[in-house]
Amino acid sequence: MKPLSLFSTALLAFLAFTAVRAEPGLRDFITVRGDQLMEGDKPFRFISFDLPNLQLIEDNLPFTETNPWRLPDEFEIRDGLMTVRQMGGTVVRTYVLSVVRTNDPPGTPRHVLGPGKFNEEAFRELDLVLQVANEQGVRLIIPLVDNWKWQGGRAEYAGFRDKDRDDFWTDRQLIEDFKQTIHFLVLRTNTLTGVRYCDDKAVLCWETGNEISPTTEWTREIARYIKSLDTNHLIMDGRAWELQPESFTIPEIDIVTTHHYPNPRRTTTFAQLIQENAAVAKGRKPYIVGEFGFVPTEQMAATMQAIIDTGISGGLLWSLRFRDRDGGFYWHSEPSGGNLYKGFHWPGSTTGAAYDEINLMASVRQYAFAIRGLTPPPIPVPAPPRLLPVTDAAAISWQGSVGAASYTVERAPKADGPWTMAGTNIDESFAQYRPLFNDESAPKGKWYYRVRAKNEAGLSEPSNVVGPVAVTHATLVDELADFSKVHARQGQIEITTRNCRRAKEDARRAAGNAGDALIYELPTSIEGFRVFTLFPNNIVDLKCSISDDGQSYHDVPVSKNEYFGGAGDYGFWEPVLYHAGNIGGGAKFLKIELTGETQIGRVEIIHALKPK
Repeated sequence: MKPLSLFSTALLAFLAFTAVRAEPGLRDFITVRGDQLMEGDKPFRFISFDLPNLQLIEDNLPFTETNPWRLPDEFEIRDGLMTVRQMGGTVVRTYVLSVVRTNDPPGTPRHVLGPGKFNEEAFRELDLVLQVANEQGVRLIIPLVDNWKWQGGRAEYAGFRDKDRDDFWTDRQLIEDFKQTIHFLVLRTNTLTGVRYCDDKAVLCWETGNEISPTTEWTREIARYIKSLDTNHLIMDGRAWELQPESFTIPEIDIVTTHHYPNPRRTTTFAQLIQENAAVAKGRKPYIVGEFGFVPTEQMAATMQAIIDTGISGGLLWSLRFRDRDGGFYWHSEPSGGNLYKGFHWPGSTTGAAYDEINLMASVRQYAFAIRGLTPPPIPVPAPPRLLPVTDAAAISWQGSVGAASYTVERAPKADGPWTMAGTNIDESFAQYRPLFNDESAPKGKWYYRVRAKNEAGLSEPSNVVGPVAVTHATLVDELADFSKVHARQGQIEITTRNCRRAKEDARRAAGNAGDALIYELPTSIEGFRVFTLFPNNIVDLKCSISDDGQSYHDVPVSKNEYFGGAGDYGFWEPVLYHAGNIGGGAKFLKIELTGETQIGRVEIIHALKPK
């Protein structure tokens, strides 16, 4: 086969990019005709996802990071919206406009800083979201205020004025404060496009709030106020637990919505509830299922089929998480989902086997195209990933590609090759907030690296080249998904997959108590190690020892660093990194002994390279 010319390579990359984008650009505002949403003269229907990190990330959880909040960057925004398009979605629902909280960690970005005070940096990020949404042909549902504590909401607006959160619905000062936020948002001019938000076709509708329980008078007043500023966009009632009769009588409310999660007091399925609600809304107003989730794939499929069969406008699964700019994905376990379900990733992986992620995601894509009367097109070959800077061959990461199922890593002695395979079938979902690949087989020397993405359609063009990377030692990396890399165990230590949110989303850890131990055997002498631990209760220091023969051990001094930013809303456990270096003497065994309740998420052991 002849090598591709630069023009051919560029053309392939462009075609892959445009295939993901599919039908970019937006020509019309979404309107209402009877009980249908309309795009021009055609009904507008969708199955897609809530994207709760799109306007503010709450899942930035590397081991050493003490603040989980940050704004998404352009790579992350594009990855999220391009993923939705590849899955057949044309709508996403963001989370709310965040409000500063009194217990926010220092440096936490929020949209609303006080009455009439706004964070320009956060709104510039929303400018970028709207710009990319227009490019990708994705509509946004934007809730204006939260009923809950997670990102700040009505309680925080009330707190600015030393009032109770329930006063938010009736107090004139609080209502006027909220109107200032609406005025700022709706009439804002996008700094990137020059288009006012009220004139932006990427906005499907403004939602009065997320799962709110206001008075009818509040809903009527807020809806009228929005309409007085914005005559282009629809308004969705944020009362979501069940349809409210008065929602159909307020002229300024265009769309009604419900959210559905398992309820032990109900035996009715989501599909049955949607059928009942569709009958209530029929001929009156468009109806959207704003959130649904935390049930098995068969029930999720039945829900999507009910959305299609009833003729309602659409439904959104809770929830999709996009890629992390630092490599891999963002993760969000759902404690209210029985500690089983996590935020979904496309195209899914075996890490999500417990909640059938691969099959569910494939099913969503089928229904997302079916509701639009389309057959899903073939998934394109992934675009080239972007390899991030590499300082250690044991810590290689990259920004992944939409639709990629796995990756290969290639190594070369020079920037132009010759290239050999260092790793194949690498799952970027395997490790959470860790380096994605450890090149254990790299010989001593200086090496260059590149990465390719792979899926059922083929192998991508290579990424950028990074190097030279000096290799002076080898590293055993154990993510403790199982005990396959452990030489021996003592006591009752076991792998656990529970309480991942509290464990900073580490999906699998070794959990044990006093007297339990892990023993590692290395092929060459140990030079140093790092042990990533989490303490559900009090910190009880590890005891580490080394041995030449695996029989006689002697203690080794260990340093530790604590990275606790507080328990936060989820009851985060305390992360502590234990480490030692400059270990001499030829020891090949390392024993890590627990002195109390401890969970170990990752072990790294640096050892000498094998002689040639």
